[in-house]
Amino acid sequence: MKIIQSPEEMRAWSDEQRRRNRTIGFVPTMGALHEGHLSLVRAAVNGNDAGVASIFVNPTQFAPTEDFDQYPRPFEDDLAKLGAEKVEVVYAPDAAGMYPDAFSTYVLVEKVSQGLCAGSRPHFFRGVATVVAKLFNAVKPHRAYFGQKDAQQCAVIKRMTRDLDMGVEIVEMPIVREPDGLAMSSRNQYLTEEDRRKALCLSRALFLAEEMLKNGERNAQVIISAVRNAMRDVTIDYVALVDAETMAPLETVTRPATLAVAALLPTARLIDNIKFDPGARKM
Repeated sequence: MKIIQSPEEMRAWSDEQRRRNRTIGFVPTMGALHEGHLSLVRAAVNGNDAGVASIFVNPTQFAPTEDFDQYPRPFEDDLAKLGAEKVEVVYAPDAAGMYPDAFSTYVLVEKVSQGLCAGSRPHFFRGVATVVAKLFNAVKPHRAYFGQKDAQQCAVIKRMTRDLDMGVEIVEMPIVREPDGLAMSSRNQYLTEEDRRKALCLSRALFLAEEMLKNGERNAQVIISAVRNAMRDVTIDYVALVDAETMAPLETVTRPATLAVAALLPTARLIDNIKFDPGARKM
C-alpha cells in the first residue's frame, strides 16, 4: 500500500492508472475508521481496478467552537485497516498543502446545502464541498463512495459533481449500524455510557417512523411529531422530512424522501436518517 501526501504525486499516480485503463474507486475519510467506512472501502476495492482512500481532517468544515483539535486521529491504526482491505493508495495530505497561504477559493452548493445540518453548522457544507472538489482533482476517481448516514452531504456532493461536470460517479452506500441500532460514527467514541443509552432514541424514532410510512402515513407533520416525541430524552437539533434529492421540506410524502434527525448530547452531536420511496414495489 502506497501513501501519497502531495496532490501532484497523487495526480501522477492516477493518470498512470487511467492510461492503463484501470478504474479508480475512492473513499474520502477523516480517519478514525470504523465498519461504516470500511464497508465503503470494500465497495471501492471490489467495484474497481484500484481502491484509494484519503485521510484528512478538514479544518474548513469545523467551526471554532467544534471539536477539530479533539477529533480522533489514529493514523497508524487507520493505515492497518486500509491495508487489510487491500487499498492500493492512501492519500494523506496535510493542511498546509490543502490550504496554502492566501487560500481564498471555496465551493458553495446552493439550495441542497440549506436547512438541516446547515441550521446549526452554516459553515459546514462550504467546507465539505471545497475539500471534496480538491480531493477529486487530485485522485481523479471514476467512482466515489459516501455513506447514507450523511444524507445531506451526499446530496450536496451529487449536485456539485453534476453541476460542475466532474465526471465522477457518486455511489451512496447504506448506513452501517451497531447491533443496538445506533448508526456508526467516529464521534460515538465520545459518548458516555449514559449518553450512549440516550442516543438510541434516534434510531428507534426513525424505525417507528419507517413503520408509519410503510403502513400508509404520508402526512409529514404527523410523522415529525411522532419522531420528536420518541426523541424526548435528548436535545433535538432538527427533525426534517425532505425530498431525497433536493433536501426541500415535504408536507406530504409522495416521492422519495429522507427523514433526517440530529441531536445534541453533552458529549457529541449525532445525526441519523432513513430513506423511504412510496413508489417502490413491495417484495
